[in-house]
Parts: sequence; structure tokens; C-alpha cells
Amino acid sequence: MPSSPSESRREKARRRAGEFPAAPEPLAVPVFDSHTHLDLTIEEAGVPGGEAADPVEALLTAAAKAGVGRVVQVGVDEPSSRWSAELAARHTSVLAAVALHPNEAPRLSDLDESLRAIEALAAEPRVRGVGETGLDTFRTPEEGRAAQEESFRAHIAIAKRHGKALIIHDRDAHEDVLRVLDAEGAPDTVVMHCFSGDAAFATECVRRGFHLSFAGTVTFASAGSLREAAALTPREQIMVETDAPYLTPVPYRGRPNASYLIPLTVRALAAARGDDVDELCAAISDNGERVFGPWR
Repeated sequence: MPSSPSESRREKARRRAGEFPAAPEPLAVPVFDSHTHLDLTIEEAGVPGGEAADPVEALLTAAAKAGVGRVVQVGVDEPSSRWSAELAARHTSVLAAVALHPNEAPRLSDLDESLRAIEALAAEPRVRGVGETGLDTFRTPEEGRAAQEESFRAHIAIAKRHGKALIIHDRDAHEDVLRVLDAEGAPDTVVMHCFSGDAAFATECVRRGFHLSFAGTVTFASAGSLREAAALTPREQIMVETDAPYLTPVPYRGRPNASYLIPLTVRALAAARGDDVDELCAAISDNGERVFGPWR
């Protein structure tokens, strides 16, 4: 059925629910998914193979079979952040990150109250990241950007107070993201979620000690500059993610994404960098433990 021009992303996702790709060849050396949204995946696309009695367990089991035995579940508002923290408390394979998404901040009637809720969650032991936070000039119009930046600065402070990794959402805002981080003083650990810059921006991030996390976009034919950025990222600063249910890697672009598809992105990264896949996986896994701490 062709999609309607007015059809929302969520409606499109629901229309193709159940159309998850076949599982790729598993990785021999396990890695982790540094950024996924299990709640949104279940809500918008379901689980591979159709319905499951426990959808979260179904997604985690599919990932583990592919060599992705650990995930970071990321909140985007107060309810999803609370859900993420509660899930991580129950599952040894899940750690959580909590935040108000940059596009959510301008919509809140009481930003300060919501930030206080995020700070309370950030103190929990299995919450290891503050994010995704940052700046997005693609979806947020000019009138909402002051609130967005205020929220970003507050999240930076929360990450520093609690000693948690700061997870950055950066869409069409590279220079402003660096401006704010430099002005506020970046936390010890910063992750550029779904890195979307070119080699020059990657160089600036690497110089500052940030970790660059690459999603399925690195497999897209048009993403030559992204592969150049991946090629120059030191092994000790590189990670991989899905941002599921979005950004599904080639050859399944447009279909629902989930952590079990990470092997496709890892192999594309290894090819772009000229790395051995197993050695890259080992480095990514080590980076995860260093950035987020142990899962167990």
C-alpha cells in the first residue's frame, strides 16, 4: 500500500509493523547497542516475528542471538526516562539514559519541574547516561531554540553533578553544540549519538575526547562523508548504535530497526575503516564498559 503524503512517521511505522528484516549473520565477538528505544520500537513497530508475550524480552533475545548482548535504553521525556530507569533496574543486559529530548523541551509547560524529575532519575545506579540532549535546528523552529538551549545547558550540569556520560543529539547544529559544550565545560564523558558530521567535525569532537557513536546511516550510499568521519575516529573513541526503531541499515532502509541488526552497521564500519571486524567489536565493547560502566 503506497504511503500517503500526510502520513506521519509513526503511522508509517505502524503500517509496516512486523516487517522486521531477517537476522544477519551473528557477530563472533559481542558488542553493545549504545542507543536504542525499546519502548518506541514496541509501540511503533512491534517485535520481529510478530506478537510476543514479553516484547522487551523478545527484542533483547533477538539481539543477544546476533551478538548484541547489552543495550543502553534511552529516554526522551519524563515518562520514557522513568520507564528506562525501571527497565534497567530489572534487566542485567540493560543500562539506562534519561533526558528531555531537544525537541521536547520547548513544548513543556514547566521545564524546570521536568528537569528536576530527570535529575532525580539520573541519580539512580543503573542510569549511566544523561541524554539524549543537545540541539536540533531541523525540527525545532526559531522560537523554541532558547528553551532548547536552556535545557541542554541544564542537562550538561546534571551529567557533571552525577558523574554520568552526556549523550548528545545534534541535528544541523554542529557549531552550536560545540559552542555550548565549550562554554559550559563538557563532562568527562561525552557521546555524540548518531554522529552525523563530516571529517572536519569529527576531528573537532575527537580532539575534545568525545566518543562518536555511528548508526545505520553509515551504510547509506550517500553517506561518504560519514564513512570518512568513521575512518578517522580512534578505536578507543568509537561506538555503534541503532537508534531503533529508526535508521535501519542498508539493505533494509525504511523497515523497522532493532538491536539485532547491529552486525550490519559494525561490518560497514569495519569496511570503512579497514579494520578486522572482530578487533573492532572488541574495541567497541571495551569502550562501552569504559563509558557506561559494567552491565552486571
